[in-house]
Parts: sequence; C-alpha cells; structure tokens
Amino acid sequence: MPDRGGGPSGPRMRVGRPSRRVRTLMTTLGVLAALAMLFVMFAGFWTDWLWYRSVRYSSVFTTTLGTKIGLFAVFGVLMAVAVGTNIWLAHRLRPPLSAMSAEQQSLDRYRMSIAPYKKWVLLAVTALVGLVAGASAAGQWRTWLQWVNGVPFHQKDPQFHKDISFYTFDLPWYRFLLSFGFAAAVLSLIAAALVHYLYGGLRLTSPGHRATAAATGHLAVLLGLFVTLKAVAYWLDRYGLAVKSSGLKSTDGWTGLRYVDAHAYLPAKTILFIIALICAVLFFATLWRRTWQLPVIGFGLMVLSAILIGGLYPAIVQKFQVSPNEQAKEAPYIAKNIKATREAYGIDKTKVDDAYPGKGNASTDKDTLRDLAGSTASLRLLDPNIVSPAFQQERQDRGYYQFPSTLAVDRYKVDGKDQDTVIGLRELNIKGIPERNWINDHFKYTHGYGAVTAKGDSVPKGGGPDFQSDKVLGPYEPRVYFGEKTTQYSIVGGPQKELDKPGDENKESYSYGGKAGVSLSNPVNRAAYAVAFGEPKILYSGAIGEGSKILYNRTPKARVEAVAPWLTINGDAYPAVVNHRIQWIVDAYTTTNGYPYASRTTLGDTTADSLTTGQRAVVAQQNQVNYIRNSVKATVDAYDGTVTLYQWDTEDPVLKTWMKAFPGTVKPKSAISAALKDHLRYPQDLFKVQRELLTRYHVTDPGTFYTGSQRWEVPDDPTNKGNAVPPYYLSMKMPDQRNQTFSLTTTFTPKNRQNLGAFMAVDADARSDGYGRIRILQPKDIVWGPLQAQSNFNSDPTAASEIKLLRGGDSEIEYGNLLTVPLNGGLLYVEPVYVRGARTNYPLLKKVFVNYGEKIAFENTLGEALDKVFGAQQPGGKQPPEGTKQPPAANPTVKQAVKDAQDAYTAGQKALEKQDWEAYGKAQKDLKDALDRLARAEARTEEKNGGKPGS
Repeated sequence: MPDRGGGPSGPRMRVGRPSRRVRTLMTTLGVLAALAMLFVMFAGFWTDWLWYRSVRYSSVFTTTLGTKIGLFAVFGVLMAVAVGTNIWLAHRLRPPLSAMSAEQQSLDRYRMSIAPYKKWVLLAVTALVGLVAGASAAGQWRTWLQWVNGVPFHQKDPQFHKDISFYTFDLPWYRFLLSFGFAAAVLSLIAAALVHYLYGGLRLTSPGHRATAAATGHLAVLLGLFVTLKAVAYWLDRYGLAVKSSGLKSTDGWTGLRYVDAHAYLPAKTILFIIALICAVLFFATLWRRTWQLPVIGFGLMVLSAILIGGLYPAIVQKFQVSPNEQAKEAPYIAKNIKATREAYGIDKTKVDDAYPGKGNASTDKDTLRDLAGSTASLRLLDPNIVSPAFQQERQDRGYYQFPSTLAVDRYKVDGKDQDTVIGLRELNIKGIPERNWINDHFKYTHGYGAVTAKGDSVPKGGGPDFQSDKVLGPYEPRVYFGEKTTQYSIVGGPQKELDKPGDENKESYSYGGKAGVSLSNPVNRAAYAVAFGEPKILYSGAIGEGSKILYNRTPKARVEAVAPWLTINGDAYPAVVNHRIQWIVDAYTTTNGYPYASRTTLGDTTADSLTTGQRAVVAQQNQVNYIRNSVKATVDAYDGTVTLYQWDTEDPVLKTWMKAFPGTVKPKSAISAALKDHLRYPQDLFKVQRELLTRYHVTDPGTFYTGSQRWEVPDDPTNKGNAVPPYYLSMKMPDQRNQTFSLTTTFTPKNRQNLGAFMAVDADARSDGYGRIRILQPKDIVWGPLQAQSNFNSDPTAASEIKLLRGGDSEIEYGNLLTVPLNGGLLYVEPVYVRGARTNYPLLKKVFVNYGEKIAFENTLGEALDKVFGAQQPGGKQPPEGTKQPPAANPTVKQAVKDAQDAYTAGQKALEKQDWEAYGKAQKDLKDALDRLARAEARTEEKNGGKPGS
C-alpha cells in the first residue's frame, strides 16, 4: 500500500513546496536586489562623470575610462581565448575511452558528472580567467598610454646606447606583455594537463605509456612557448640591468650596471638567451620525435646554466676580480651613475663654492658689516610655522573659522617694492559650528572668508604680527569655498541661504553664484548622490530645490590629482591673491623610476621633515622614483574651484608624453599671466629631494664618491629633534648676486658631525632669469652648524638668565625658524624667540638671537641684536633707522633694571627651595619693581625714537 501519510509523494511533500505567490515574491525581491546593486554601480560611475564634466575635464574621465575598458576587453579576451582554446584542444585530442585501469575507472564518475555541462564549465573557466586578466591589464593604463604616446628624450644611455625613452616608456610595457604571456602559458598548460588527465591523455599510475602522442605534442608546444618567453625575458633582463637597483659600498639607492653586471651578468644573460631558444626548439621538435628525452635534457641544461652562468660565475667575478680592487673596478660605473643621477634630478648645474671662508672677512669694519647685515637679506622674524595661533586669536573672528597650522610665505608689493609676507586663509572649521546638524554642516556653513597677511620681516611692539591685509591685497573676492581644510561636501545655490561673513548670523546671508558644483535639480542626480554619499536626505530634503548644486572634492591637491592622475602633487599648496581672486597654487611633478643609471629615492621619506603632516605630505603616483621635474604649475580658484594646469618645464619628455595622451588639459607656459607669475615659487618638495641627493652627489669624482669621505647629511631641526630641518623661504643674496632674490635655503652638516658642512640656496623667484639655479657654499673653516648654534644660544649666560626670566609664571618659550644667511665670507644665524603666555595663549615675539662668528646677541629687537654682534654705533646726531630702538645696553637704567630683575628672580627661587615665604615675598616685590623700572626706561627710549615701534 502506498504511504499516504508523509512519504515523498504524500501531502507533506506538497505542503513543503513554496506557493506561487511566495515564488513570485522571492523572484521580485531578487530582481529588486539586482537592480539595487546595478544602481549602486551606476551611481559611482554617474557621479564621477558629473564631477569631471563640472570641472571641464571630461576628456580625462573618458580617456582614462576608455583605456581601462579597452585593456580589460583586449587582454581579458586574449586570456580567455588562450585558456579556452587549449581546453577545447585537449578535449578534442582525447583518446578513445577504455576502463582498462583502476585509475581510469575512478575518473569515470568525474567525466560523467561534467559531461552534460561541458560547455558551461568551459565558459565559466574562460570567463573567470578572462575577468582576472582583464582587471590586471586595466591597472596598466598609465603604462599603455606612456608606451603609445612616448616622446624621445634625445639622450642615450651609456651602455646600450638606446634613447632613455626606451627605459621609461617601452621597457615597462614589454615587461607587462611578457608577464601576461607567462600567465597565459602557465594557465593554459595547467588547464590542458588537467583535461588530458581527466580524459586519459595523461596517465599517472596506469601501465604503458604515460601520455598519448597527441597529449605529448600539445603539452610540448605549450612548454616550448613558455621557454621561448623565458628567452625573451633573458634578453630584456640585459636592458633591465641599466635600471636595476643594487648595493655598492658607501652608496645608497645605487642604480645601473656595475663591473660585475657588465662583465658577468650581461654576457650570462646573452648566453642564457641562446640556450633558452635552443631548448624551446627541442620542445617544438617533440611534435615530430614524440619523445621527451631531448627537451627534458635541454631544460635541465638550461636550469643548470642559469645556476652556474647566471649565479655562480658573477659571484666568482665579484669575489676574485672586483672585491680586491673595488674602487678602481667600479670607478667608470660610478662616474656614469653620478652623471645620470645629477641629470635626472636637475642638479647637474649646481654651483659649489668650496672656497667660501666661513669665518668672515676680518678687514671689514664693523659699521660696514652692520650695513651689509641689513642689505644682504630680508630677515624674516615672523615664523609661519609658529604664528598661526596669533592669526587665530586676533583674526579668527568666529569659532567656525580657522587658519592652517603652518602659514605660507609669499611676496607682495608694498609701496612698489616686494615684501616677504606671511599669508593664511580664514577657512571653515566645521568642528566650530555652534550647533551641529545636517542643515548647518552642509547648507548654512559652507565657506571660509578672507585672506590675512602680515609683514614678514618686522614685528610691532607687543610681539604680535603686523597685519597688513587691506594695504597689501586690495579689493578681491574673499569667499573660500575650496581650501585645504574644506573636506566635507556642501549644497549651495538652492532655497537654503548660507552664512556669509563674520557678523550678525541672522542678517548676513548669501547664495552661491559661482560655476562650480553639480546640479541637484535632476532627481536622478539626487538619487545617485544619495547612494554615493550614503545620505538618503539628499533625495527628499526640502532644502534642495531649483538651483541647488553640490560641491565636493574641495581641497586643492585633491582636485589637481583628480584632473591630472598622472602627476605627483607637491605636499604644500599655498594661497595667493591674483587679479582680485584667491588662487591656490599647487606645484606638480612628472616622475619615473626608469631613468637608466640614476639612483632611486623614496619620495615619502625624502620629503619628510619637522613640518610634514598628513595635510602637507606629497601625493605620489610613484613613491620610488629616479627622475623628477616640476613640469606643471596648477591653480585652483578658491571661489569657483576652477582647476588650471600650466606647462612649466617646456623640455620635459614625460610631460610631453602625457600632453599627447590627454590633449588640451595643460595650457602652454605663455598662458601664465604676469600677476600669477609674481607668486610662483620653487617648490619645497622638489628642493628637499634635491638636497637629499646632493648630500652624496655634490661629489663628482668617482674615487671620492666611493670613499664617502665628503658625504653630508640634512641636520635635525634644532627645535624639533628627530626630524629633518625644513627649508626656509626668504629674500636674500648670495655672494655672487647683486640684489636680494626670493630664495629657498637649507643647511648641511658633515656625516655624523654637527658643524656646518655647506649652505644651499636656490633662486625661488619665478620672475628671475636665474630661477632654479642652485648654489652651494662649502666653508673652508670650521663653522657652527644649526644644532651647535642653538646649543650655544641656549648656553649663553646672559641669554640663559633672560630665558629663565621669560619663563616665569606659566609662560612657555617657542623658538622660531633658525635662519642662516651668508654675510661677508661668514654665516649669520638669526632666530626669533616667542613667548606664549597663559593669558594670551598665543606666541608673541619677545627676543631675537643673532650669531656671527663667535659673537652672540640676545636682544629685544633684530636691530639691537645686530648692533651688539657687530659692535656698530649709529653716527652722532643721526636718528636710528625707522623701526629700530636704541640698544638697551647703552642705557644704564635699563642695564641695572635687568640685573636687579635677574637677582630678584634668583633670590625668589632660593627662598622657594627653603620655603622661606617672607624672603620669597620680598623677592617678588623686588622683581616687580625692577620690571616696572625696565618698562619705564623702554618707554622713554621709544619716545626718543619718535614713538616708532621696534623691528
């Protein structure tokens, strides 16, 4: 009797099946889920397209996307065809099936299980390998564009005499093709071997022949192709020696051939190339001979040759020929490396003066020397790395504004003359918004407001910045919608009004009228951005309406990187007011790591110093490079976000290649306006890369280079040990210059020593005919280095006691930038000293250190310190220069007041140690009395000077 109570055909089985309604619901949900996934993918693509179109660089998007799709399709199809064809061929060459062995009988069930799905299995396997290969190839879009658009360098390498473009543009693409060929050959070989095994063409345990003639021929051809590719690899390896990194005694980052490469590895690669070709022929010959004997012998000989010729022989040459006399053997190759490295980093025209006295000209009288100190450099007392809190405190205006922690140094004309100026933008600080919510964060508080400038080389009484914004900048568009601190998106131009400028929040409103942003009037756009940003309110919020636009990708570096993904971006973007608009200026580089013989450097490490932060770090397409040019100057409008790329290096082949790949994206150098050129400067990151290379490559003699006896190093920042000293901008003149030039400067110390090894400066003014010219002064005498100068400052008895006095109470001392200036054959060190009080909570300039030779001064003003160091006196009856005070040392009252204050402070500290509160109270009273006398004496001195503040 049939089981009607619950068997397979009973009611229980029918109850377990889902109803038609459930199946329909599940199908609908599946379709909706698929559509949702497709829309998420579409949203990412669509928002990218809209953004590129909004910044008018849609050609970058289409060229990049088209190249990726093309590479994905071509190499994906090639891989799929290669693997699929070999699977099909292996199946077609299968022998008649028989169950003569246990091995074949055990494979029967596998063959039977896949028999109905053979086509689907073939499609699945080929699709999978095609997708993986295509995705890998799409990542090579830069390599492809450089190969197909490559421009010659018109320079040849010294070993193979090929144009350098072969190594930078051609060789990387050939290596990719070779790696793709290896992958295709290996995957095809594995797939074919599995199919032959599954269908009996290969037998592991069965008696008789291990492989059929068809399987033998098929696999032999694939192995022959693999060995042929290996022969090609040996041939390309020959050229790869010119860009190979290796170690050499006393050198770092060495690149290029050495003696052992030229005399052992190079001939070995050639011999192995010939052996590999012969071995490949033996594999192909298996089609006729039907035996593995010769190919296996040939392959074994190739492996043995690779070990003996490619490994053992070079080791013997190195040990018995090179090591006993390495310096002489390597000298010609060191010379090639020095020449190539200096050319690749643009330091080949560096002028080194190794006869600079260092101690100064003793015959120069003190008054002349004092005058030279005033005319040689515009000594910047306002340190842009320290005074940001003063800008914040005095010019922030509202808590939702902020200045960057490190301000910029630029030049502006004041009374017709260039003046070094510290500048910062009052950007939006979203964390300072009084009430945080979605409307406030993204609709109301949308932009910063205004630039603030201060004079760089003088500070008024009180020690705060000498703000000059109105005088320097004139009328301009002050709103900052795009800035370094503006990382959140904003929605502007619609029904919701924005808070505009410092003032009454209920009255001051604004609606963005610029051309930046993507329109949100279209519901499709709103839906796409709601998905892309993960914010559903964008789709249905009533604050978005006709005219609403979304602003994002708002930092200058991010915008330049997006429109020019082939550039490396300088870590420091700086603002300038140009033609009544705030423009962010961004320096950008073209780089490669394929310049033959040029040593490599790591950008992330080389450009790091005591000021580097995540905000100021270089944005590198390649971190390891051995060629760099500042080929592009870019601007980003702070109001409408317009990105403009200008060609700066008109000779750079790498830039010309990218300009061919992305035509119309880079404007010619002639398009740079005179107003913009006034603010262009030599970039810090390039300078830091060059100074790092010049620690070794200032030496051009191979023998000296090999010994490393003349190596320098970049010293630590004296006020931030453990981090390299940053380079400093200031206007100065080198000994061979007649006038001051805006320059970027740094110092070196000898390896593992603290005295000064050299002083380096580059002409940083883009208007100058000598722009980019590097000069190095190497003192003949022993001169204090930066750390020694700082140590001597701190240990000077007078300075130490005054520093202790300044630290009284809750005040903190902050040392400013230690500036170094060549002066009359010697070196002048100048360092401003700031005091951060508990009440003000921002630094005020109170003292200035000056050192020249063995003389040190620590005075209230720069003028006083220079007068003391040089012992100069103002001519009788003549007023001191504007902006200076009479030296306080010349006033007996001041001198006595300072001494009394020091004595009172010392007495108070001793009383504190003994807990003698009566003596401590008396000491504090004496200290106050001395300070009051000092203040009155300074006031009288200022009255005599006509009420002029000190500099």
